[in-house]
Amino acid sequence: MLDPEALYDLERDGMEAVAAVAGRTPGLVLLYHLEGFMDAGEVGGQVVADLLEDGEPQVVARFDHDRLVDYRARRPTMTFRRDHWSAYQTPELLLRLLRDAAGAPFLLLSGPEPDVEWERFAAAVRGLAARFGVRLAVDFHGIPMGVPHTRPVGLTPHGNRLDLAAEQPQWLDEAQVPGSAQGLLEYRLAEAGYDVLGLAAHVPHYVARSAYPEAAVAVLEAVQSATGLVLPGRRLREQVAEVRADIDAQLAQGDGELPTVIRGLESQYDAVAGADSRESLLAEQTDLPSADELGRRFEEFLAEQERGAD
Repeated sequence: MLDPEALYDLERDGMEAVAAVAGRTPGLVLLYHLEGFMDAGEVGGQVVADLLEDGEPQVVARFDHDRLVDYRARRPTMTFRRDHWSAYQTPELLLRLLRDAAGAPFLLLSGPEPDVEWERFAAAVRGLAARFGVRLAVDFHGIPMGVPHTRPVGLTPHGNRLDLAAEQPQWLDEAQVPGSAQGLLEYRLAEAGYDVLGLAAHVPHYVARSAYPEAAVAVLEAVQSATGLVLPGRRLREQVAEVRADIDAQLAQGDGELPTVIRGLESQYDAVAGADSRESLLAEQTDLPSADELGRRFEEFLAEQERGAD
């Protein structure tokens, strides 16, 4: 493997800021989310945006996006104005130092998921974690699930510090899924002896392609509980009622089929939430539509609403 340290450049001001807090804390928390894989409801993206907006981030390390990002697979945005290119949105994969609402420092790694050199990238992050004395690494994202928006958002915690997360119903025993750099990073950090916790928020299938702030708030609360950081998420909380009302209004304007499906999901959710002896929701027998079918119905309904508005 090529030298992992060659994948990033350290920023002097950020390094000095980390050094200034290192002696006053038993270890830093590393939060991370990488764009490009699964993130139903834009959960991870919303959490990262909220953290960056609330804090005063200082860049500590800047990864070489020219080496890690496949531009033809994910083309960066360029702006053309009249007769010339006026702007280019450079991909940025950054490790930043932030402070929570109480002034406690923590690290945030965010940006596009590397398209190549995952092992080298994981080794680079592992080296940075050792350099800066990371005591706990927490990652987060959203996953689409057959759950209703009228019930509390569930979470699937994973990693080697499940004791830091509230107990949740077990949704499945084992599954093979496409890999991600974020998942590999959690795996390699745990392998190296770091405390790691992953949080997958359950987002209703029928809103998985839209921002779902309620799931982002659930992740923030879980991160607070696990780390002791104070992360209010005021803007996200303000958006929860607005999005819920919008979903309810759109359902009320449709035919009777979708509300019936939602009631069926509510019954299934309540049955599982109230039955500790059941091992997995996936084992429940039900005549409800599949996730794809439910999503298709809701997308068709939204398309009809848009055509009506036009």
